[in-house]
Amino acid sequence: MSAMNTEARDRLHFLLLNMGHFLDHLFTLIFATVAALALTREWGLGYGDLVKYATPGFFAFGVFALPAGWLADRWSREGMMCVFFLGIGLASIATAFARTPFEIAVGLFVVGMFAAIYHPVGLAIVVQKWKGTGMRLAVNGVWGNLGVGCAALVTGFFIDHGGWRMAFVVPGIVSILVGIAYTALVWPEIVAPRPRAPAKAAAAKAASGELRALLLRVSLIVFLTTAVSSIVFQSTTFALPKVFDERLAGLALSATLIGQLAFLVFAVASIGQLIVGHYLDRLGPRTVFMAAATVQMVFFAIMPGLIDWAALACAMVFMLAAFGQIPINDYMIGRLAEGEYRARIYGVRYVVSFTVLAATLPLIAFVYETWGFDALFRVLAVSAAVILCAVAMLPRRLPNPHSVTA
Repeated sequence: MSAMNTEARDRLHFLLLNMGHFLDHLFTLIFATVAALALTREWGLGYGDLVKYATPGFFAFGVFALPAGWLADRWSREGMMCVFFLGIGLASIATAFARTPFEIAVGLFVVGMFAAIYHPVGLAIVVQKWKGTGMRLAVNGVWGNLGVGCAALVTGFFIDHGGWRMAFVVPGIVSILVGIAYTALVWPEIVAPRPRAPAKAAAAKAASGELRALLLRVSLIVFLTTAVSSIVFQSTTFALPKVFDERLAGLALSATLIGQLAFLVFAVASIGQLIVGHYLDRLGPRTVFMAAATVQMVFFAIMPGLIDWAALACAMVFMLAAFGQIPINDYMIGRLAEGEYRARIYGVRYVVSFTVLAATLPLIAFVYETWGFDALFRVLAVSAAVILCAVAMLPRRLPNPHSVTA
């Protein structure tokens, strides 16, 4: 009975962590659809002008990832997850009361502060707690991708039925309720004293110069591809509702339909993470990463000029590859990082990722206002080519950081 209770508790724990990833991405992209389909009309501002007010939120999303990881390692990873659920829910509800662009920027900044907690902390828990890292991260990533898709779906629905403010309020209430359930589940772990990691012998941490050089090369590739992949992820997920608003005029005649089509693309694209998770432990990250980058490069290059069904099909393929590559860097960090420092290392990874996300928003606005979305897709094709070249320099097998010899 005890074993059955432990197994059921683990399943519930993993489910709530997955729901956290879903909510994290949903909250960060609600404004993308609100700006594209509601505030351009209600506040009389251009899309490019409104996009700039999302920048503080994504800046906070990046900057606060490192201190979130540090606090999780020093205090409690489970405790930080409770702070995430409750804090981001309250911040989202507060953002719904914004009356000016400045007020909504402040609200999005606070949402971003709490959103920064999830990736360095939640992923560290997943890697530490369960085996089958590749598939666990893939399943967790699918939930995050569904959050991306549901941001457009839910927000589009509320724009047509009740107003854009409800798109911030209802998910906020849901997050608070999930946070209460999560706190009740993990409370014994939060209040229990944390065991200290056993001291490691110096010889166990020693490594040859060749191994250190290999670890450095892999680390540099991880952070380079993290940065460039963030440009791709932010550009596609943030701009897709506006792209569909312009390119799918023959298919989508309302905000709700645009949201449904965006959700369809993101939901189908989530399958990419399951495919990647299946092959990561079998083929290694290099082969899988190169395949994902190649598909992105080809279909980003095809996208300019396409409309209606052709644009929808092309978007589905490049999003399949773009979403599929997301867990690969997390997988490599999970394999290479020391357990007691893992949340902090994930924090550094997401500082890089989300700082680039914030910087990408002005890029989207500038490219859109100057040349339109065709130019943006050409930029993304070049970005995918950079990722492909970097990944080609990965070793076929990841180095073992605990080895004494290369």
